Amino acid sequence: MKVLAAMSGGVDSAVAAARAVAAGHDVTGVHLALARNPQTYRSGARGCCTLEDSRDARRAADVIGIPFYVWDMADRFHEDVVDDFVAEYAAGRTPNPCLRCNEKIKFEAVLDRAVALGFDAVVTGHHARLGPDGLLRRSVDTAKDQSYVLAVLRRDQLDRSMFPLGDSTKAQVREEAARGGLAVADKPDSHDICFIADGDTRRFLADRLGETPGDIVDATSGAVVGAHTGAYAYTVGQRRGLALGVPAPDGRPRYVLSITPKTNTVTVGPAEALEVSTVDAERPVWTAGPPPTSPVECEVQLRAHGSVVPATVTLDGDTLRAELRRPMRGVAAGQAIVAYRPDPAGDIVLGSATIR
Repeated sequence: MKVLAAMSGGVDSAVAAARAVAAGHDVTGVHLALARNPQTYRSGARGCCTLEDSRDARRAADVIGIPFYVWDMADRFHEDVVDDFVAEYAAGRTPNPCLRCNEKIKFEAVLDRAVALGFDAVVTGHHARLGPDGLLRRSVDTAKDQSYVLAVLRRDQLDRSMFPLGDSTKAQVREEAARGGLAVADKPDSHDICFIADGDTRRFLADRLGETPGDIVDATSGAVVGAHTGAYAYTVGQRRGLALGVPAPDGRPRYVLSITPKTNTVTVGPAEALEVSTVDAERPVWTAGPPPTSPVECEVQLRAHGSVVPATVTLDGDTLRAELRRPMRGVAAGQAIVAYRPDPAGDIVLGSATIR
C-alpha cells in the first residue's frame, strides 16, 4: 500500500515507519509542525512538537530511505487541542489533550489529507494492535499501551490506520532502532503536555483565564474552609496543593470532590466521598461493530493510566452509562471512559465516550 508515516521525532514512530518499509509498503514520512512558536513548547526529552523533534524525524527518514515532508498544522492544533483544553478546564472538566490530538489532528486532519493525496493508510508509532479482524487491541507491552487514547477513533479511521509496534515491547523497539542505525534509539520518551513549556498547568490556565477568586467548601459541613484563585486549577480526586485553612474535624485529609464553575466553588471532602458506582458519558464511539442494543458486560478504564473495573455498559442514543461492579475514586468529567472486552489475543477496545 501507499502509506503516510506520521513521524514525531521519537523512536516509536521511526521504527513504525521502518517496519512499514520492511513490509513492502510505499512509505512517505511526514512531521506535524504543531507549534505556532516552537520556543513556547517543551524541548529536549520533554517535548514532541519542537524544532529538535522535526530534525530528528528528518534524520530518521533519511536513514530509512523515504521521502519526508513537514506539514504545518499549528492553527488546527491550537483550535482543536489547545483552545479545547482551556475551555474544558474553564467548564470544570479535566480534558486529555493527547486523546483530543489523536481524534482531531492525527486521525482526522492528517488522515483526511492523506486520503485526498492518494495514500491508503496512515502508520503511527502508537503502542496498540489492529488484528486481522480489524479490531483495536491493547499492546503486548501493557506499561506502554496506548489503546485508551486511540479509543476515540471511528471504525472508518481504524480501517485506514496501521500500528506496527503493538506486538513489541518498548525495549524491543529501542533495540531494533539501534540495529537500524537510528539516532533516536536512546531518545527519552516525551512526557506531560507538549504545549505547556514549563509543565505548570495552573499558570498556563491562569494566563488565559485570569484569576477568579472563590471559595473552597467542605461537603459535609457546608463551611468555607479555604480559598482559591481559579477553580480551573483543580481536578476531581486532587489532594495536594489545596491550602485549606480549616482542618477536618477528624484530622483526615480532604480531596476535591467537584468543581462548580457557575458559583466558582471547589468542594472538598473525605476520600470515601469520591466513590462512584455509575458513570454517564456523552459522544460515544463504538468501534468494535454496530452499537449494541442491549447491555454489554465488559471492563472499563476511566483514566489513561487507570486500572480497569468490571461494568455493565448501556448505550442510549448519544449517552453511554456504565454501572461499575465496584466503586471507583477520582472519576473526572472530561476524561474518557473506554470499554474493553477481555480476549485471549489481547483486550479488545469496544468503544469510548467522554465522561459527563
